[in-house]
Amino acid sequence: MDNLSEALKTLKLSSADSASDSVEGCLDCLLKALAHNNVETSEKIQEMGVLAMMPALLSEQNSCTPKVANIIAEVAKNEFMRSPCVEAGLIPPLVQLLNCKDQEILLQTGRALGNICYDSHSLQAQLISMGVIPTLVRLLGVHSQNTALTEMCLIAFGNLAELESSKEQFASTNIAEELVRLFRKQVEHEKKEMIFEVLAPLAENDVIKLQLVEAGLVECLLEVVAQTVDSDREEDVAQLKTSSDLMVLLLLGDESMQKLFEGGKGSVFQRVLSWVPSNNHQLQLAGALAIANFARNDGNCIHMVDTGIVQKLLELLDRHVEEGNVTVQHAALSALRNLAIPVVNKSKMLLAGVSDVVLKFLKSEMPPVQFKLLGTLRMLIDTQADAAEQLGTNPKLVKRLVEWCEAKDHAGVMGESNRLLSALIRHSKSKDVVRTVIQGEGVKHLVTMATSEHMIMQNEALVALGLIAALDLDCSEKDFVSSNLVQVLHKLLTDEHSAPEIKYNSMILICSIMGSEPLHKEVQSLAFIDVVCNLRSHENKTVAHQASLTEQRLTAQS
Repeated sequence: MDNLSEALKTLKLSSADSASDSVEGCLDCLLKALAHNNVETSEKIQEMGVLAMMPALLSEQNSCTPKVANIIAEVAKNEFMRSPCVEAGLIPPLVQLLNCKDQEILLQTGRALGNICYDSHSLQAQLISMGVIPTLVRLLGVHSQNTALTEMCLIAFGNLAELESSKEQFASTNIAEELVRLFRKQVEHEKKEMIFEVLAPLAENDVIKLQLVEAGLVECLLEVVAQTVDSDREEDVAQLKTSSDLMVLLLLGDESMQKLFEGGKGSVFQRVLSWVPSNNHQLQLAGALAIANFARNDGNCIHMVDTGIVQKLLELLDRHVEEGNVTVQHAALSALRNLAIPVVNKSKMLLAGVSDVVLKFLKSEMPPVQFKLLGTLRMLIDTQADAAEQLGTNPKLVKRLVEWCEAKDHAGVMGESNRLLSALIRHSKSKDVVRTVIQGEGVKHLVTMATSEHMIMQNEALVALGLIAALDLDCSEKDFVSSNLVQVLHKLLTDEHSAPEIKYNSMILICSIMGSEPLHKEVQSLAFIDVVCNLRSHENKTVAHQASLTEQRLTAQS
């Protein structure tokens, strides 16, 4: 420690421009002391005020420079030293050194900046604003043969890429080409993993997704999949997962997805399809998710349904009814739901038996699977009266929907159950469906749905309730009374925030229930006629007109 104190004193007395043997000797002494006891030595460096000397020592590039940067890198390994490093003004001269050509200086400078800014988003953002990203990308290209420098750049990219503000700067460089070129050269698992850790956050940006696709990353990923698919080695299983996950992520960008789809004839698209019937769960999952991502516009969906992809997904789901891999079930149902969106696909998918296979998962207790199952069925029956009637008269389905309408811990499942219950009635317009819903005790849930904070759900509920009243008021009367339907309608009509469609459909429903004596009495007791009179001057002409008609009906039956 005495030698250290002497070295620190000597260093303080030395002038910055003297790259003398004494300065270099002091720096060597500091590095030895840091290697022996980093924490204690760092504290001593701070106490003696040596950090304040460092900017001057860094400004003159000479044989001392890499040692000074190395000392800063070692000191900054300690969290308590990072703020003093910033306060000593070390970041600007270090950033400046990234423009030099000496590879040892570059390496130690990168380490120093990385350690000072470790785990600090504000300091990393400062580096980004100082333009380090284009500089580091250039370094990666120039010094790709230097393993240590390459790794330093990758670690820096991994940290900086987590910040949203970095993505635009990365997108303006040739980072995609550099990373793909580097990836192609790698043989070792650890090196590939390092590159993957940079690619994953970067690939969240749509512009960079496309750049990565154009740079040939997809072909690299497919090669990794082919090499690791049959291996049980832990590192190969990890690489297979990372590669296929990244592949799916690239497909989330509209342009990158369409480029790989190539009108359904792309080799990448065909390769991904071959994953679905695979015996590897990870590939099954990635294949189904990829189809779900390709199925993001009508043209792609129509092409895929016409080329038999639905059958592959149904066979996959059948394999997982008993095996019960939840992630695969969820992914395959997601794909089917997306494929069912175009109107022309619905009848084809129903004929292929999609609803029958989907119903096999009614017994699932997993909310993500329940949610996708409900969404798939709702998409399938949209405008399909026969299918809506067939499903709506299935007591097991209606019973399960009513159970899920009470799933308060899972808002998504609860919402989708209500929407499907309403859709079965709205699209079938069938008295048999209405009666099945009444017998399954689903009416009260539709009344509750009419009070939803989402206007689309309110509207769907009101239309379904209107059909129930019109098709079977006698059987539904008791449920309407016990679920306080009239009070709900009163609130919707008097609420100034209710949308015009809500007011309109509420008045239609009022007219539909007037044939019931108990409901009629409730309407009279709540002075609906006054509420409706006020709506005759509503700014929406359709609402105003319906208010006049409703007033006439109420007056005639008063």
